[in-house]
Amino acid sequence: MKLQNEDDVFARAESAAAFVLSQTELRPQIGLVLGSGLGAFADELADSTRIPYAQIPTFPQSTAVGHAGQLVLGKAGDVPVAVMQGRAHLYEGYSASEVAFPVRVLGRMGIRALILTNAAGGINTEYGQGALVMIRDHINLQGQNPLTAANDERFGPRFPDMSYTYAKRYREIALDVAKKLSIPPCEGVYVALLGPSYETPAEIRYLRTIGADLVGMSTVPEAIAARHMGMNVLAISCVTNMAAGVLDRPLNHEEVLETGRRVMGQFIALIRAVLPRIAADLVR
Repeated sequence: MKLQNEDDVFARAESAAAFVLSQTELRPQIGLVLGSGLGAFADELADSTRIPYAQIPTFPQSTAVGHAGQLVLGKAGDVPVAVMQGRAHLYEGYSASEVAFPVRVLGRMGIRALILTNAAGGINTEYGQGALVMIRDHINLQGQNPLTAANDERFGPRFPDMSYTYAKRYREIALDVAKKLSIPPCEGVYVALLGPSYETPAEIRYLRTIGADLVGMSTVPEAIAARHMGMNVLAISCVTNMAAGVLDRPLNHEEVLETGRRVMGQFIALIRAVLPRIAADLVR
């Protein structure tokens, strides 16, 4: 898939959104993107419709292990949601605009609040493996921005403000829910790198110095595109491994997936409890 210009992107997003909405009677206002090893949440939705990414016009395909590659529309309790089981990454060869394209599709579907999740390496040594951390800010070291190219005002302004990328009130909701579920309430700064190689110990020391608590290879292009479109964003990292050099052992993707499976119960409980409160916030 090659997205040439902003008119092309807008038209393609409209077409993809129309196709998805034609497959279901649900009209969700909350979307979720599930990262590596966290896709099981979508399997528990009621009245669900599952659409493989390959069937959605010009939608990028997910090739990473642990990403099912389908859009699931259903209900979590009484809350209708659109859930992406897996995402595209820059390291798969996509541009930042292509990585952000699904978020633009969600926006054209009527999504107003977006919950982004990911598997991340823990730089902050106060986090334990399996910690669920609310992202309060990010550092973009991927060298790309999904808003590069001619701007289309139908998406958002040329120079969108990123001061409040991650909605404070959503973080407060999630932290409050975490406490009630006996999940240690954590916040942190996420740094996005290109990947796919894991970071070196020297790079992790550098990232810690510039203020990063978590490191990963996703989320930031989606968050930028979402804020450009006026969506409110909540982002949650699962610390699936400690970053390079924190522990004296090599990193591997199987550990990421295994930790995701281990904390899945807590993760699902957190999301299920957060959703009604975000839904209530949308109608205030």
